[in-house]
Amino acid sequence: MNRADEIQGQCLCGAVQITVSGAHDTEVGVCHCYRCQRWSGGLYATFDAPAGVVTVRGPVTRYTAPHLAERAFCGICGSNLWLRDQESGADYELVAGIFRAAAAYPVRSEIYIDQAPAYAELQGEHPRRTAGDYEVQHPPVEGETS
Repeated sequence: MNRADEIQGQCLCGAVQITVSGAHDTEVGVCHCYRCQRWSGGLYATFDAPAGVVTVRGPVTRYTAPHLAERAFCGICGSNLWLRDQESGADYELVAGIFRAAAAYPVRSEIYIDQAPAYAELQGEHPRRTAGDYEVQHPPVEGETS
């Protein structure tokens, strides 16, 4: 599902502001893998937006995992902002929690459900995949799953 209205997001301290001003995904994908747990402190929930509709202002710090993706966070308060493949022009996987409008977005799917902590069990009808099921189509980068 896509929506073209403009939405605004910001980090905890407000130093980084993100505007999505065009068609973007209005469903949230959730990942429970151990990497995402370490990065987010729980589950990782994002929605997709094409690079061309995303404007970012403020002090963004980037961490690029070898052979994986860029993870971005506010350089002041540390709020997580996005995950993005390393190729030029790649879509943003924007952290849903920094956008008030995204609170109304339903869950599209969950991956790595066999690694989910008990406190992060989600309700509702949507596709759920274990690590093994997901990795058949998306092989992990060696050393990046535990």
